[in-house]
Order: sequence, then structure tokens, then C-alpha cells
Amino acid sequence: MNAEELKALLDKLRLLPSETEWVEFKKAGTSFDFGKLGRYFSALGNEANLKGKPCGWLIFGVEDKTRKIVGTYYRSNRSNLDRLKSEIANKTTNRITFIEIHELLLPKGRAIMFQIPAAPQGIPIAWEGHYYGRDGESIGALNIQEIEHIRNQTRDYDWSAQICRNATLDDLDPAAIQFARKQYKEKQPGHAEELDQWDDLTFLNKTRVYISGQITHAALVLLGREESGHFLSPAIAHMTWVLRNAQGTERDYEHFGPPLILAVDRVFAKIRNLTYRYMPNASLFPIEITQYDAWVIRESLHNAIAHQDYTQAGRINVVEDPESLLVSNLGHFIPGTVEEVIRRDAPPEQYRNPFLARAMVNLNMIDTIGSGIKKMFQLQRKRNFPLPDYDLSNPDKVIVKIQGKVLDENYTRLLIEHTDLDLATVILLDKVQKQIRISRDEHRFLKSKNLIEGRYPNLLVSSKIASATAEKSKYIKYRGLDDTYYQKLVISFIRQYGQASRQDIDELLLDKLPDVLTPQQKKNKINRLLSYKMSKELNLIKNVGSTKSSSWILVKKDGLK
Repeated sequence: MNAEELKALLDKLRLLPSETEWVEFKKAGTSFDFGKLGRYFSALGNEANLKGKPCGWLIFGVEDKTRKIVGTYYRSNRSNLDRLKSEIANKTTNRITFIEIHELLLPKGRAIMFQIPAAPQGIPIAWEGHYYGRDGESIGALNIQEIEHIRNQTRDYDWSAQICRNATLDDLDPAAIQFARKQYKEKQPGHAEELDQWDDLTFLNKTRVYISGQITHAALVLLGREESGHFLSPAIAHMTWVLRNAQGTERDYEHFGPPLILAVDRVFAKIRNLTYRYMPNASLFPIEITQYDAWVIRESLHNAIAHQDYTQAGRINVVEDPESLLVSNLGHFIPGTVEEVIRRDAPPEQYRNPFLARAMVNLNMIDTIGSGIKKMFQLQRKRNFPLPDYDLSNPDKVIVKIQGKVLDENYTRLLIEHTDLDLATVILLDKVQKQIRISRDEHRFLKSKNLIEGRYPNLLVSSKIASATAEKSKYIKYRGLDDTYYQKLVISFIRQYGQASRQDIDELLLDKLPDVLTPQQKKNKINRLLSYKMSKELNLIKNVGSTKSSSWILVKKDGLK
């Protein structure tokens, strides 16, 4: 939403009755208790679910009783405000956090609009292990009746198990049924001889695609003829493949409808799984490998089918870029985090489509013990490739990105040299190579193993192997040079021109600072270099201009020659 849309929404929310449970206004002048903020997050998210709203709103800078805009200075630094997302996620159910934190600079003051997702279907949001709700304007424990109401939202209804009364066996695709029989034999070889004696109706009942001889939504999704999709309306069961070039321009696409058990191979055939070459350990002989592992692609597609929220009437999308593959499905990620799935390595307690998932297990499409995601990570690790990326930022969509190239040669060499690294450690190293922030405890752990270098939070996979193979250039590019080098550049410039403005020094140093730093971090580093290190600590230069229009001259004429 742009500023005008946000202002219109704020005006609309200010007109709501004071007892509206999914909206709260607070002055929050300069500070606000973090624990109280977390309790409001839980309460407003749960109440939005109970009231059928897509999200709740906590708004700072507006007086609660009068609804007057009074302004707030709470976390006035934007990066400090953005950190709330991870800070809140650390203490909520499944690491749920804000959809977005909006800032509005209004004539009467600054307002902050915290957009809180409604609790997912079947999962109330807890803060530090406790569920909160609201009774009018008061915040307190969510009562047991409300907790059970949310929990039962998915427990008693399974879209995939619903019966299609008017559909018949003729609405299923014979080729799909034949393929399903073959898959069932592979899954249950002990029943192969028996299976050959079953007619189609018996087979579909035995594999639990039917319920008592009746066609289910799951049967139509997996085995239905494409023209039988109308039985699922308004839901749809489609997959779309899109090919994009390096500029992000769409070059080709194709839609695939039921039967999805066959559509997976049709989509896979479209993907240009090219040969990729890389040279480890300074060898003159490259390793040749396909960009993507076939099992990883199929597992991603099968997971998307099993966990798609078909009631949202959207497609499963497969977007092929030159060096990566994106697979997305609608519906939140029920386990919460990928790390939790890998750590637990057990079947999930909940499925969005339990009947469909069981049918896919019987037809050899997904794993019954819930270890598919972990196996995807292990296969990528064995290939010395980046691990799959799960984007869970949108509470209504899961996006999996599979890289088709090496991102960091140090990371790849490290995996080749250290085959004994456990998967949890590799996941942390993968985050470092992708510049994803890790916790201080995780940083200390990797540092103790000599697997990373750099100053927290700007970390790099260790360069020791790169140094041994004389490939230091990339590491230096990201690590940067010693401060003395930058000081000498400044001194040399001032000695030549007599003085230097801040613009002069920025133009001199910005492109030489490490690429791992953001533009703002680069400017902050120059600030510290000039105003503290060279000026106060070493007394090499001084500013004879103003704060806004600086003019740096030498104090020590012979300094740092």
C-alpha cells in the first residue's frame, strides 16, 4: 500500500467502535514495553481469526479514547523498527510475525501501523507459550472455548476428502489410473500379484483415493480428466510452468490441469536442466553436474500438490529462471519453520489435506514419515550446492527456491573438504553465504569451528581454503582492506588538494569498501573513520567546516606516509 492508501485506511480504522477487538490504538510516545507488544500481537492475531478478518492492526501515535493523531517517536530508526519482525518471531507460535510495519509521516506526527496476520486456520498464536485475546478493550488470556474454536477449524474439515456426488469413474483418466497402479506396485511390491486381480473401483478404494466407492476431491485432483475440473469449482487444481530470461521477462509458459499425478512429469520435462560445470580445489578438471537433482524437483512439486490450499482457487506455479527454480503453492507453512521440520524429522502433526496426503503416500508420491524436505537438503548438500530457500514471508503462500549454480566458491570447497559436517551446521553456512543474518550464538558456534570470518553480523564463509588455492580476490572484495589503507588514501588526497569535502571522500572510498556492507553501512564506516579514528584517536585530520558542509585538512603533515 502507498502512503495515500495507508492514510485512508488509518482514517477508516479510527472511525471503528472502541470495542473492536482486532484493532488497538496506542500513544507509545518514545517507548513501549516489548512484552506488552508481544501480548497484543497474540491477542489481535487471534481475534482477527475469530472475527473472520485477514489481519489485525496495532497502531502507535494515535490516542486510544479520542482517536486523535498525536505522533510517536518509538524506534524512530527504520532498521531498528524492522528488527521487530525477527524479535517478535522468536517468541511466537511457528515464528509468525508482522505482515508489514508501515510508517506514516503525517502533519500531526508520525504513526506506525503494525499489520498482524490473523492466526492460521487451526493454530492459535501464542506469545511466550501463552495464548492472548481481548474482551472489549481489555487484553487477557484467550479462553478455552476460543482456543478450541480455532483449533477445530481444520480438524473437522478436510477439503480433499469431500465427495463429488455427480462424478463417476468415467470422469477419471485411464492413463492416470494405470500410472497409479504402477506406483502402488513400487510402494507395495508384496501386493503386486494381488493388485493385478483388482478392478479399478477396488484399486481406488484400496488405495484410499475413493471413500466407499465414491469419488473424492483428492481423486479428481490426482486422477481426474482435465475436462472434469468443473466438479472442483470454485477450487481449481492447475500447475503453471513459466520460463523467464535473465532480465525477468517471460519467454514461455504452459498450464497443466488434472490429472496432477501425470502433470508432474510434464512440468519436469519442460524444465531446462542444463549441465553445470565448476572447478573445485584449483583442479584443471571441472566437475560436471546437472543444475537440478530430479528427485529434489519432483519432491518440491509433490509437496506443493499435497499442501496446496485449493479453496483459494489459485495455481501451483513453477517459475524457471536461468539459474534457479521457484515452486510456490497457496496456504501457510503449517510446521512453522523449515529448521523445525529438519530438527524433528518426524511426520507433521497436521496436514492441510490429510486425505489427499494419505492417497499420495499410497501412490508413492510423498514420504509417509515426513522426511522429504530433509532429504532435499541432504541431496543439495551432497551436490555441494546451495540449500533450498523457503520463503515464508507471505502467510498465505510457500515459495521454494532451488539454486542451479554455485553462489560462493568458499562454501562449495568447504563442503568438499569437510564431508563430516552435520546438516544443521551446513544450514548455518548456507545462510552465511546468502548473507542471511544468523544469531550471535550461531555465530559463536561457527567461529569456534573456524568455518566463518568477518565481524558480526557481516560474515563470510572461511577463506582458508581459498587462500590455499591462491583465489583470494573474491574474499578480499567482500572482506575489505585494512583501515590503514583507507586512511592513506584520505591523507594522500588532502595532501594533493589541500582539503577534502565529505563528498570528495565518499567518491574516493565508497567503491573500495567491502561489498558485504549496505550503502548506509559504508557511509557509517566512513563517518567513524573520519570523525573518530583519524580525527580524535590518531589526530591526523580535522574538520574546519560545518557538520553539514565539512572540510577536512591535515593536522600532521607527515602522517601515514
